[in-house]
Amino acid sequence: MTTDATGTGVTEQALASLRGTADPRLRELLTGLVRHLHDFARETRLTQEEWERAIDFLTATGQACTDTRQEFILLSDVLGLSMLVETVNGDRAPGATESTVLGPFHMTESPVRELGADIDLVGGGETCVISGRVLARDGTPLPGAVVDVWQADDKGYYDVQQPGVQPAGNGRGLFTADADGRFWFRTCVPAAYPIPTDGPVGGLLHATGRHPYRPAHIHFIAAAEGHTPVTTHIFVAGGEYLDTDAVFAVKQSLVKDFAETDDPSLAKEFGVPNPFRLARFDLVLEPAA
Repeated sequence: MTTDATGTGVTEQALASLRGTADPRLRELLTGLVRHLHDFARETRLTQEEWERAIDFLTATGQACTDTRQEFILLSDVLGLSMLVETVNGDRAPGATESTVLGPFHMTESPVRELGADIDLVGGGETCVISGRVLARDGTPLPGAVVDVWQADDKGYYDVQQPGVQPAGNGRGLFTADADGRFWFRTCVPAAYPIPTDGPVGGLLHATGRHPYRPAHIHFIAAAEGHTPVTTHIFVAGGEYLDTDAVFAVKQSLVKDFAETDDPSLAKEFGVPNPFRLARFDLVLEPAA
């Protein structure tokens, strides 16, 4: 029992209740969470009404989640927590590809596709080829590496956002690098887009006067035996919102030129009309710990 005005006694009791937690990492995480939450309530003098509104907001966030929508990841993204977690765990050696956020749209398995396949199943956007290699940090190719890709279309929508318009798997592909670690595929140049604003997270952005836009990008997860997987993007150089990404995920090393290419022989090699856009991007993985 405690009667002190600052509630420090409550905090001490809550922390003491965690001392018997068998898992030391869980004990560390819960102890830090309780301490910071209690300090936040004290510092801001959180009112009962504000506490109730916060509970309602979190409840609504959970209710907005579906098999194809993750509102909690979206909330983590716009608060910068997703990017912070990536940053504190992404201390990669020089030369390794930098990581960035997973995002809320990696909700379905990408279909297995052959190298060179077109992941733009709808068409109509500006034709683009993405080409690169999966490499070890010393430059050695990683044959058989798996490259998972997903992106919005040229209007800024993912397939799971438009189930009646886009076929399932549009803008997605799971590729296996060849003997030289190479991968390539055809697609459209993605568009910048607003993250979903029809749920609680959209209300939060509106209340704080923030825009919901993400710069144009393509997502990647690259994995190879004996190496640490990397979750990352490439961003379209020169696009809007590179400096004001709603989820704080842009890193300069991931901004790539989607070059206008007028080369009939190269277009024939890739199986695309000439001219086209070409982005080259190598994925460099670190050895597993």
